Amino acid sequence: MSSKKRKKHVYQLDIKLVVPGCLLTVLAFLILGQTPLFQGRKVRIRTDEVMGKAEIKEEYLTPNSYSRPGIELKQVNGIVIHYVGNAGSSAEENRDYFESLKENHERKASSHFIVGLEGEIIQCIPLDEIAYASNQRNKDTISIETCHPKKDGKFNKKTYESLVQLTGELCLRYNLNYKDVIRHYDVTGKQCPLYFVENEAAWEQFRMDVEEYRKGREE
Repeated sequence: MSSKKRKKHVYQLDIKLVVPGCLLTVLAFLILGQTPLFQGRKVRIRTDEVMGKAEIKEEYLTPNSYSRPGIELKQVNGIVIHYVGNAGSSAEENRDYFESLKENHERKASSHFIVGLEGEIIQCIPLDEIAYASNQRNKDTISIETCHPKKDGKFNKKTYESLVQLTGELCLRYNLNYKDVIRHYDVTGKQCPLYFVENEAAWEQFRMDVEEYRKGREE
């Protein structure tokens, strides 16, 4: 065999060995997420569990006339902030309370979202249905109930940050701004959310934080 033929033969052997090895290496990197294509990216969760950056856990209430009447929400002109009024209770516990109303008929009450003590967010009502939360503004608002560790109603850091984020994302979704974010108090005069009623400066700061978040997401 000539040297020219030997070189060609060796080259063909190298290709047969190298190509499968390269393919396996690329496949491994893709699976492990270590190629430059995936570096710095987070695994995306399902779109029905996220609104922008706010991760949402959907636990819709059973349709019933006491907490999920199924009435169509035709338009959204505002976001109403509430507090649960039950210090130390979790988002899950408050969601379960709304669910229990279908059996005990104690009252009519619910909310689209509940923000918990660990910053978790539970959605109880679809966004195209009304919630029994904000009296005469049920017909054109999204409601957010918020958990708090103490009776003064002040939200902890995790809860506050999630509330700002969720409210900001809703403002973006419905083309609203901080002026469209109101308290239950602004609708009926009820001391809700208590800390934001008793501390006007804290309420205005919250609305400014929502506006800053909203503008940051638009850029």
